[in-house]
Amino acid sequence: MVSPLPAAAGTALLAALLSAPLALDAPVRAQASNEAAAASQVANPDSVAGAKGARIYCYMRNAGNTHKVSWEAAYALIKRQNSSLFKTSPEHAAVMITEAVVNNPSAYPDCGKFLGDLFVK
Repeated sequence: MVSPLPAAAGTALLAALLSAPLALDAPVRAQASNEAAAASQVANPDSVAGAKGARIYCYMRNAGNTHKVSWEAAYALIKRQNSSLFKTSPEHAAVMITEAVVNNPSAYPDCGKFLGDLFVK
């Protein structure tokens, strides 16, 4: 059995708990931020396709593949993600990959150095 706290100790503990910042506040904000990001991706399917394309392109480039092979794989995936009657142009796909990397550089480490290759003609 747990012995009860003396009244003075209980009051002091309650006062300390009420004056302390709520430790759950940061995770709740982070969860809200993640939910907002997910909602924006649902609203904008291009950002989802761009993120998938960026993941493939950056992974392949970091693994030592050439731009050409990495680009073809990423662009093929981006084209398949689009349910529109019109296909995604190579220029738009390059911008989608660039936006994904620039908006979330920590998700694509060391990929920024390859982005210029997407725009060489």
